[in-house]
Amino acid sequence: MSNTLPQASASHTFTLAAPITRGETAIEALTIRKPSAGQLRGLSLQSLLSLDITAILTVTPRITMPPITQAEADELDPADLAEIGGAIRDFFMTQAERRLLEMMIEQNTPKS
Repeated sequence: MSNTLPQASASHTFTLAAPITRGETAIEALTIRKPSAGQLRGLSLQSLLSLDITAILTVTPRITMPPITQAEADELDPADLAEIGGAIRDFFMTQAERRLLEMMIEQNTPKS
């Protein structure tokens, strides 16, 4: 096993399962940025870490590029909401959780 742990990414970019239509423009991909403390105002970390839908929907417009509105966040496909929730959860993963994840990946990677 390597001595370096996977680091939290500052952002996650993914293709939307259901693109957001804004006028004649289609937003086909979103980048989710690691939130700053101010962007978490009014939310509890526990609600974000437990992937509470209301908390995810509240923070999403604050941390997406391109920026999306609250109404657009409310209309996201459930698969896209799950992707955003996973990205948010990853931002708060502890070193112990990363170490465990690295061990699980290593154990399940086929050896050639």
